[in-house]
Amino acid sequence: MSTLNVMLQKKPRPQRSITGAIGKVLLQACLMLIAFIQIYPLIWLALFSLKDNSEIFSGDVVGLPKAFLWSNYSRALSDGHVLNYFMNSVLVTVVSIVLVLILSSMTGYAITRMNWKLSGLTMTLILLGMMVPIHAALLPLFIILKNLSLLNSYWALIIPYVAFGIPMAVFILGSFFKGIPREMEESAVMDGCGIYRTFFSIILPLVTPAISTVAIFTFLSCWNELMFAVTFINNTAYQTLTVGMMSMVGTYITQWGIIGAGLMITTVPTVVIYLLLNKQVQKSMIAGAIKG
Repeated sequence: MSTLNVMLQKKPRPQRSITGAIGKVLLQACLMLIAFIQIYPLIWLALFSLKDNSEIFSGDVVGLPKAFLWSNYSRALSDGHVLNYFMNSVLVTVVSIVLVLILSSMTGYAITRMNWKLSGLTMTLILLGMMVPIHAALLPLFIILKNLSLLNSYWALIIPYVAFGIPMAVFILGSFFKGIPREMEESAVMDGCGIYRTFFSIILPLVTPAISTVAIFTFLSCWNELMFAVTFINNTAYQTLTVGMMSMVGTYITQWGIIGAGLMITTVPTVVIYLLLNKQVQKSMIAGAIKG
């Protein structure tokens, strides 16, 4: 056999060791177990919402319902007024997200991209809002909203949600704005773009992952918030889902299936929103890690 034939002969692939194969299988098994542990509460809640009290207290907590009581959902929407609470939560959350995105994006852009003396101090003061616990601001906010006659209204929730959502949003968006080359803005100005067209048409599309991350964080904080909703809203016409679930526990103390249906209706939107935007959040996390 010539030297050329020896060189052209394929090298045998190294055999995978048994230890490596076992380790890979164990790793996959652990990941599957962790995933199941994370999703199990949602599965349990879905089954719980389709049972009646006799099945719930029979001891078979994890078993399938003998009869799927879809009527629990219709009763939760009608008798439990879950539909009204749901629409209130949607309204408050959507308005809060829109305001947080608009205000925080403009603020973060002005602080990080425009040259003015108090930009650093302004950023520091805004980020200090992340250090203030909501419990410490509860009484001052109540007094302010009462003096402004905003209690028992949607604005009683929207204003605090936006105020507490802006610091984190400015922090996230500001870090992304810093990574954008200034040459892009200079080129836009040379082409005749004004500040607003440059911001909305060129800068914002570049930070879409960060915008999605801010939207998800704001959605979760507003959708699941209870402290402000209990304190500032007494009128059932303006109550959100979190407060509505508390009232259902008192009203339907013996009908846990209906309460489970209401909790399921409360939980599903958060899962759907995350499934729709999880790729953007992952991109944001990766980009943030690279910038860091």
